[in-house]
Amino acid sequence: MNTLYRLFGFKTETMSIKKEIIGGLTTFLTMAYILAVQPSILSQAGMDAGAVFTATILSSIIATLIMAVYAKLPFALAPAMGLNAFFVYTIVLTMGYSWQFGLTAVLIEGVCFILLTITGLRNKIVDAMPLQLRNAISPGIGLFITFIGLHNAGIIKGSEDTLVSMGNLHDPSVLLALFGIVLSAVLLVRRITGALLIGILITSIIGIPLGITHISSLVSTPPSITPVLCKMEWNGIWSIDMVICVFTLLFMDMFDTLGTLIGVGHRAGMVDKNGHMPRLNKAFMADAIGTTFGALVGTSTVSTYVESASGVNAGGRSGLTAFVVAVCFLLAMFFSPLFLTIPSQATAPAMILVGVMMMSGIKEVDFQHFLTAIPCFLCIVLMPLTYSISDGILIGLIFWVAIHLLSGNYKLLNKGSIVLAILFILKHVFL
Repeated sequence: MNTLYRLFGFKTETMSIKKEIIGGLTTFLTMAYILAVQPSILSQAGMDAGAVFTATILSSIIATLIMAVYAKLPFALAPAMGLNAFFVYTIVLTMGYSWQFGLTAVLIEGVCFILLTITGLRNKIVDAMPLQLRNAISPGIGLFITFIGLHNAGIIKGSEDTLVSMGNLHDPSVLLALFGIVLSAVLLVRRITGALLIGILITSIIGIPLGITHISSLVSTPPSITPVLCKMEWNGIWSIDMVICVFTLLFMDMFDTLGTLIGVGHRAGMVDKNGHMPRLNKAFMADAIGTTFGALVGTSTVSTYVESASGVNAGGRSGLTAFVVAVCFLLAMFFSPLFLTIPSQATAPAMILVGVMMMSGIKEVDFQHFLTAIPCFLCIVLMPLTYSISDGILIGLIFWVAIHLLSGNYKLLNKGSIVLAILFILKHVFL
């Protein structure tokens, strides 16, 4: 027991090994959908799906082990939803850069995150962005992910007349996706452990007789990561676009992680009345190192998963819970054929419902006053409508500063917000 305390912060007087193990298994089951979704999303950028699968697991294991042993907290990490969407749909498909350029941006972001965590500058950057605008980012990303999920499922499609329209509801693949949404939703409502993963698997199985799912085997050696390993592109690292990409990734990562840690920490009773949580900086370091390592092995930004709350609710309180999650990821590495043959019609429902979960933060946005409501609303809606998370954030902050200045409320602004807004305006003027 002394060894468990030294390694994971496990306390025999207040914690149970059984609950820690159950907590770890519960957390893994609720977040394992990323093993199917991550390769599906990153392959749209031209990356090898099998290599991404292995890279996703390796980065998740390393980051979660650091959380378990260094931070000694019951939180699990993996490549983050939202950040993977920014990687593919903004950096690669919208801005037109290669996925190698994107991995380079993620690597630089990870190194910056490490330095900011060590020096304490992270807090100053966090404070530069208005709190209300920070609260608007998660709902905006939620809408963006949902929009992508609906499109991938074929439920909506492009239209020259109306921009978007309803897809073909007679198409078996669309009907399968709709079934997956209903099934996963029911499982979530009934609080079934691993609801999203179960929904993905059942939908995939139903797709076999429909000719949508094609499974050749279940178990194999892990796919090689060689196609994506250390594939950096250094040519454009001094460009303004790289600065924007790195800043956006860093910003999203910081606030996603901070919100998750504080939110789940509250459920675990780890946050004091002043909003402080022990070993928070160590938890950030796990995130930062995981992101840096993940970029090197070939996957997008790693972050703390809000699904860790399910393990906390099951009784997980120490790093032993996170260690169990890391072991589960290791075992999952040998089931790559199962995860890689899952069709987009089965993963799209998970994306849509993750979008629903991310909308919960909208209640923190003050829509009663136009001073805050207008820039926050623009931030939220412009993410899906411009197909760019970064544009939503940039325009939201520019409008925040402009409205405050021109309405005479300039005293409510901080210098950091003004500096960021000027930089963002210059970006749109000259690029």
